[in-house]
Amino acid sequence: MRKLIALRRERGQRLESQGSASFAIDAGAASGKLVADLRHVSFSYGEQVIVRDLATHVLRGDRIGIVGPNGSGKSTLLKLILGELAPTAGQVVLGTRLQVAYFDQHRGRLDTEKTVRDNLSEGRDFITVKGRTRHVIGYLRDFLFPPERIDSPVKALSGGERNRLLLAKIFAESVNMMVLDEPTNDLDVDTLELLEDLLADYDGTLLLVSHDRTFLDNVVTSTLVFESDGRVREYVGGYEDWLRSQPQTGTVRTPSTKPSLRLVPAAVDAGKPERPRKLSYREQRELEGLPGMIESLETEQTQLHAAAADPAFYQQAGEKIAATMGRLETVDRELDDCYARCEELESIVGT
Repeated sequence: MRKLIALRRERGQRLESQGSASFAIDAGAASGKLVADLRHVSFSYGEQVIVRDLATHVLRGDRIGIVGPNGSGKSTLLKLILGELAPTAGQVVLGTRLQVAYFDQHRGRLDTEKTVRDNLSEGRDFITVKGRTRHVIGYLRDFLFPPERIDSPVKALSGGERNRLLLAKIFAESVNMMVLDEPTNDLDVDTLELLEDLLADYDGTLLLVSHDRTFLDNVVTSTLVFESDGRVREYVGGYEDWLRSQPQTGTVRTPSTKPSLRLVPAAVDAGKPERPRKLSYREQRELEGLPGMIESLETEQTQLHAAAADPAFYQQAGEKIAATMGRLETVDRELDDCYARCEELESIVGT
């Protein structure tokens, strides 16, 4: 969360520095940093305006959420940003060396007749992930697959398992841009929290369409919101940050001709119960590793105390004495932090 807050602050500073200046960027000078530059882009279907005069740009590492009612044009905006649709007016300038991966909510990239292993690695026992060679069993264990499920056919998997397999397949690819169009639909809680943790560690550019406001708050650094008459505005932060910036009524009219259709807080995730607080995938792994870390630190602490109690200890060079005592202070502090963190995580398990 600290990393996410820092990224939001950085994104906010960039937005403020833009002011009303031209969005034209020297694509050559920004090579590798520019992902997409939208220069006063508009798009219409006949007489219906979907996007009106949108001027913004996406830089490498941006994590942008797209929010709006059903039918407002969120998927259309994704296609405009990616250059798959030509704007009715304005211009979209794409950056170079873009490698894009889609999270397909229909799981169309999975071959249901093949096994989990074959879908991921085409039958090989090892795959390369971020330049490292990983055994398929170990890699899939990170995605909550027990070893006995690895050679099961995909058609025998549950919906949550298929989603996790698709995540494993996408994150094994070498991509610098990820596009997630309604990825939270039909996800179980474990897979949803796993996806949040994976995206927290993802260094590339992210475009995310979702109605899950908690998911948006935990992942994105800025939000593009469909407002009235095809207007799309960008706000720093997630869904709650956008909501706080709105007037007390908190409503935004959609481009639909039906005036009663509005985007309100309850409509964003209508029908979805509030998710109970439980340990995320990363927190569970952290809790499992804390006892071993505490044991290691306690052993080192005992050794350092024994060394400092030896009369010969103070006959050493001053630098060595200072280094040992400094390390002892660090170990004491790290132990206190581990104890506090362990207590915090266990209190969540007990609720």
